Parts: sequence; structure tokens; C-alpha cells
Amino acid sequence: MAITLKSPREIELMRKAGGVVADVLSKLEEIAKPGVTTGRLNNVALQMTADVKAEALFKGVCSPYAKPPFPGAICTSINEQIVHGIPSEQVKLKEGDIMGIDFGIRLNGYCADAAVTLGIGEISKSNRRLMDVTKHALDIAIAKASPAIRWSEIALQMQRYVEAAGFSVVKEFVGHGIGRKMHEEPKVPNFVSDDLLSEDIYLTKGMVLAVEPMINAGTDGTMTLKDGWTVVTKDGRCSAHFEHTIAITENGCEVLTVG
Repeated sequence: MAITLKSPREIELMRKAGGVVADVLSKLEEIAKPGVTTGRLNNVALQMTADVKAEALFKGVCSPYAKPPFPGAICTSINEQIVHGIPSEQVKLKEGDIMGIDFGIRLNGYCADAAVTLGIGEISKSNRRLMDVTKHALDIAIAKASPAIRWSEIALQMQRYVEAAGFSVVKEFVGHGIGRKMHEEPKVPNFVSDDLLSEDIYLTKGMVLAVEPMINAGTDGTMTLKDGWTVVTKDGRCSAHFEHTIAITENGCEVLTVG
């Protein structure tokens, strides 16, 4: 696989893009309350993106399984929705919902991508625990990522932690390299498979990765709704999603998607 290492100049540009992503997600977290539509959140993200003359990465993305192209700047995935939920003025947030927001931009030619899962109003203890475990799985990757470490070692720790908590790692969707394009090599799974072990990734200074565990409360089974985009849990139980863009440094890694 052809993995493109980024120069310090390129990482600085991605850091600036990542700061915008973080600021947008922080603003959306402030707004996301019961009664607010996911369409309103999308409009805020679009305006903030336009204000800095950036490009919303998701808007207009095409899929062989869906027509028309993805309409939103953000993905808003609620409760049993895992990823690629479509924002809409017809979808109002309700007390007790959990919602994953995924957002990415290209600024000055370079991309950044991140996701958070938010609790809307008061949420159940079980959903809070699901969110906490998912966030900690990402924290494990950030703490362990450093040069010469095999990604399979990190993925195994993430998977063991999640499964010990009684949850399931989504296997249909994984993280990815990122740079001038939203999706670059390598694929960055949150679990260990024969494919990963046969083509393991040795982390190297200059790699930039979007690491994004998606964790289900029940089984890891997924299915896609008729809109061709929205992916949901097969058993109807909730899912959570967290993501950061990270750069491998000389001694560890740097999270680029922070405010």
C-alpha cells in the first residue's frame, strides 16, 4: 500500500484545518438540545465552513449504493444509527437521544476529520457508559500511537477493552489515512483481523490517520437503510462514534482536531 508521509509544513496545514473542525463540533455541541433539528446543525456547520473559505468534505460525496449524493456537511447518526445519518429539518432531537456527529473539511488543500457522540438532555446510564467506552477506545489509540509500533497491537488493545466492557466493535467501517484527500491509505481498523495481520501497519513519523472507533451496545451487525446512506445496528440497539485526526510524531502522536 502507498502511504504518504506528511512534512511538518503539511501537518501544520492539517492542524489549522483540524482546529476549524474542532470549533465547529464544539459549536454544534452547544446547540444540540431537545427540539433542535439536525438540519439546523447542518446549516451552522455549512456557515462556519464558508466563513473560513473551507470545503465541507462530506457534502456531495457520491456512493454506488445511494442517489443523490450525500446532501449534508455533517453526518448526524441518532441512537441505533451508526454512521452516515442524513441531517434534515424534519428530524428533531429528543430528550434521551444520543447522536454521533461526523464532520470534515478541506482548508488550503488539506483535510481534517473528527466525530463526537453527544447526549441530548438527560440520557440513560447505559448509553452514557457506551459513549464513555467508545471515547476511551479512541484514547487508547492516541496514548499508544508512536513510531515503530504495529497498528495491530493498538487495534487489539482497543478491541479487548471494548469487548471486555460487553460491547461490540463495528467491523464494516474503519479509520483511514488522510491528507490532501479525505480517504488515503492505510485502512485503520479498530479490531484485529487476518487482513490486518497479513499487511500490518508500522507507524512512522509523518503518518496522519483518522482513527474512529464505532461501538455497538449489542452485536456488531449492521445494515443500510433505503436512503442508501444511513447505517444502523442490525439489532436496533444504540451505537456510538468518536474520531480524531492524529499525526505520528517522533515520540508519540499529536491530535490535530482540537480547538
